[in-house]
Amino acid sequence: MTEFTTRPEILGTFGVVTSTHWIASAVGMAILEKGGNAFDAAVATGFVLQIVEPHLCGPGGDMPAVFYSRSKDKVEVICAQGTAPAGATIEHYTSEGLKLIPGDGLLATVIPGAFDGWMLMLRDYGTMSVREVLEPAIYYAGQGHPMLARVSATIRGLAGFFEKEWPTSHATWLPGGAVPEPLGNFKNPVLAETWKRIIAEAEARTGRENQIEAARDAFYRGFVAEAIDRYASTTAVMDASGARHKGVLTADDMANWQATVEAPQTYDYHDWTIAKTPAWGQGPVLLQSLALLKGFDLSAIDPAGPDFVHVVVEAMKLAYADREVYYGDPEFAQIPTEYLLSEGYNAERRKLIGETASLELRPGRVPGYDNQFDLTMAMLADVSGKGAVYEPTMSHLTEKRGDTVHIDVIDRWGNMVSTTPSGGWLQSSPIVPGLGFALNSRAQMFWLKPGLPTSLAPGKRPRTTLTPSLALHQGRPTLVFGTPGGDQQDQWQLPFFLRYVHHRKNLQAAIDMPLFHTTHFPGSFYPRTSQPGNIMVESNIGVDVLDELRRRGHQVTVADPWSVGRLTAARRDADGLMRAAATPRLMQAYAVGR
Repeated sequence: MTEFTTRPEILGTFGVVTSTHWIASAVGMAILEKGGNAFDAAVATGFVLQIVEPHLCGPGGDMPAVFYSRSKDKVEVICAQGTAPAGATIEHYTSEGLKLIPGDGLLATVIPGAFDGWMLMLRDYGTMSVREVLEPAIYYAGQGHPMLARVSATIRGLAGFFEKEWPTSHATWLPGGAVPEPLGNFKNPVLAETWKRIIAEAEARTGRENQIEAARDAFYRGFVAEAIDRYASTTAVMDASGARHKGVLTADDMANWQATVEAPQTYDYHDWTIAKTPAWGQGPVLLQSLALLKGFDLSAIDPAGPDFVHVVVEAMKLAYADREVYYGDPEFAQIPTEYLLSEGYNAERRKLIGETASLELRPGRVPGYDNQFDLTMAMLADVSGKGAVYEPTMSHLTEKRGDTVHIDVIDRWGNMVSTTPSGGWLQSSPIVPGLGFALNSRAQMFWLKPGLPTSLAPGKRPRTTLTPSLALHQGRPTLVFGTPGGDQQDQWQLPFFLRYVHHRKNLQAAIDMPLFHTTHFPGSFYPRTSQPGNIMVESNIGVDVLDELRRRGHQVTVADPWSVGRLTAARRDADGLMRAAATPRLMQAYAVGR
């Protein structure tokens, strides 16, 4: 008998789209129906997610993508992660009385990267015009879309703050002074006009690529950059530090930056090769976890049992500890990724995974990095204490944190896209007057301590948590997957992938299984707290499993069933058959295809 799943695994041969919102998935499928390819569909889907999930991403955010282009026969990464502005120095921030970069407001902003990343994808890999990929977003911004209950609750919780401190956000999110009703028809006409103006400037030129370049110019060297510069340089806004600050982002910063295409970081695991972002994102942490777990016979372990949860969590603790010491922008620091993924290193690290839970942060020592190791551990001891750790995608915790979205697309030609857009959410920063969107808060990933790979510096990429995935099976691009969730992104992707690979679940069945994660290590987001030994596990894993995890020393926080993670995934078989799935959790994500 076929295993029960909450939704069918979608099957087809024409194309599949899966994302964290049903409207966005439908838009992506409509683009495929019109003859667009996976890249066109991903771009249109990404812009619509900025409208329908404004608490999770926005035009002022960022976007990494890992993808396979059939014409190039190559897996690549787009880095649309903006860098720190020229004025973002440790000296300036500490002179403002800061020890940590706030999680919101104008000082938390880096250069908005998403728009350039989408235009780069469209120009070099897509087939459609700027108008064709922006029109769905313009429709939902101008004509309205059903306001998610979670967005309404977020706005309700921030209404007083917006009215007092961020009046431009109050005007946008509380039109007429009223909190939008859940599932009411909500519009953002100012943002619709911004996109229309960009299209008009693009269409003043002839030729698809010239129009895309004109759109990039309008955003980064035209009216959008000018409006951002004017607002950030003249307005001091309240942020999480409890004080008001002006921003340091300028039009010059925007004019001199652009998204890039890079090689992925990869790791071979059994007959799979997993492709991730390099260490300017947290992607290699999943690869490190796999390198540790390669020494265990996971196929013989119950994928919903205590042994599985324990060994996976303990491996992740070790990998994430290394993330804290060694990851950062490779253009500013030597990142020892190959050493961290080497069998010799992981054979030794694997010995640290015992029968009981570790309560220590245990990064490994890499030869030549002793000073960096000591400096990082001393700083973490100074600034990281026990405290509340917020996971924005989960209803039983705060509604006031922004998060992320995710998109997977495969077309009939075999192009594949996995992308995790984020940032610029409605909670992160005030709406920029005249544009209808907010800036990001990605600079909070930096430390204000010199000498680290993640120390604040002009032109540097923050080490983000954004981590889309693409996996090749026996060398053939096969699977794309990902999830929102901050530090939990790779923690939720890892058990999904292991269950899929070792236990031959279909995509939907692997997504449906009970999820878990740890908050053992320092969080990437302000206030950078940690909970040593803590794991959060969905209750439907069973009382016996939870009790056994406690017996092994884990500090177990029990989550409601169907409340952890927002995974989506899509696969293309060698014969052209495609599959797609999306989590039922939060009742938003949807997979479509035919």
